[in-house]
Amino acid sequence: MSPNTVRSAPPRAQSAEERSARIAVTVFPLLILAGGAVALLFPAPFTGLSPLVNPGLMLIMFGMGLTLTLPDFALVIRQPLPVLLGVVAQFVIMPLLGLGIAWALALPPELAAGVILVGCAPGGTASNVVTYLARGNVALSVAMTSVSTLLAPIFTPLLALWLAGRYMAVDAGAMALSIVQIVLIPVLLGLVIRYLAPRLVDRVLPVLPWVSVIAITFVVVAVVSGSSAAILTAGWLILLAVILHNGLGLALGYGAAKLFRQPVAARRTMAIEVGMQNSGLAAGLARDYFTPEAALPAAVFSVWHNVSGALMAAFWRRRPTA
Repeated sequence: MSPNTVRSAPPRAQSAEERSARIAVTVFPLLILAGGAVALLFPAPFTGLSPLVNPGLMLIMFGMGLTLTLPDFALVIRQPLPVLLGVVAQFVIMPLLGLGIAWALALPPELAAGVILVGCAPGGTASNVVTYLARGNVALSVAMTSVSTLLAPIFTPLLALWLAGRYMAVDAGAMALSIVQIVLIPVLLGLVIRYLAPRLVDRVLPVLPWVSVIAITFVVVAVVSGSSAAILTAGWLILLAVILHNGLGLALGYGAAKLFRQPVAARRTMAIEVGMQNSGLAAGLARDYFTPEAALPAAVFSVWHNVSGALMAAFWRRRPTA
């Protein structure tokens, strides 16, 4: 679902969009859970999918670009403080949390690097829909996701080199180039096509969330099937690390916004933006630059943060923002 469509649609259309969003948020974690379980228990048919992970991520990023318009970035100029605060929180809280959790749980080097890399990733693509359902500030969510994604080629490899480099060697230059190819170019291409052919893009917007759902599920299946034995061996430890990372990110994101006296809707938005990561990107980068085991935290995070996001949206939706 496009947040832009939600903001501009008439009441009846909004109701249809909301129903679509509710279905998407419900089905998304269920599909990923099912895909991950099948890949974990029956990995053999999927072990050859690994080379297609990056094309799948590029498709997801292209779809994200199609949902963006130039006015989405106007908030950065009109209200720079909440956007800046959110992006700084994104690239400070989650990477340091990843390092702290890796140290506290005494994770093996591969898993430690994977947890930290998840923290260094930009905001997740599903955060806009979750923010909408949680009665957060959707315009702020779109701006934060967009800015953190565009900054990812710079900050993700630098933070990974600084923090994950304590556990494994990091080729920051090659990682930055990969992020440009996987993230930046597809997003900008989608943005340009949306600008040049808005009517055509508007026709396909309703199906984009489902394309993303299928693509992200595909990425999870590909990653999990390649490391099923390792997941079965250390699954509880990975799950604990992911739950702590996501939960503390949600709490500290909300707390940071409250500290700077942001309104309740903005606090919810920042909590979701900080706690929900582009874990698909982290999985692809871990697979390419670390080891298959390092991609496991990102694969589990892809499942868990959508489950927790759906729960948070259901909780906050019943509570006023004023």
